Amino acid sequence: MKSKEEDLLDGQDRATKESLSWTEALLANTAPLSQQISLSQVQQISPTALAYLGDAIYEMYVRIFYLLPLQRPETYHRLVVAQVRAETQALHLRSLTPHLRNTELEIVRRGRNAATGRPKRLDPQIYQQATSLETLIGYLYLTDCQRLTELLEILHLEKE
Repeated sequence: MKSKEEDLLDGQDRATKESLSWTEALLANTAPLSQQISLSQVQQISPTALAYLGDAIYEMYVRIFYLLPLQRPETYHRLVVAQVRAETQALHLRSLTPHLRNTELEIVRRGRNAATGRPKRLDPQIYQQATSLETLIGYLYLTDCQRLTELLEILHLEKE
């Protein structure tokens, strides 16, 4: 009988063989939930709530990205924290901006305007940009997982 880790690795091998990226595999497993929400319902969700969702999706994406090769939990934590920091998210937003469509730029603007109450250690613009990225990710997760996949793959996270 296979362990859960062996099952996970076998599943990842299959995904690789089928030319699925990490992002596609992640979103393929979670997309049905997002398909239950209509566009009109998504438009009623506040940018803050979209950022809340986007934060979770982004962190899950980064965690899966660093899952292989297998490493110590401390290493996973260090790699993930470096990517989910507001400063790194702001950099990611700036790298994605040239690739964004007009509707996506509008979501980014809404996210920036909704960013209130930042941590004291952060520049307000950095916090706004990080919140904007999270808002965009939350919105795209609910409306267009394929587009979210395209944008996340542009980020080119670095393996150690």
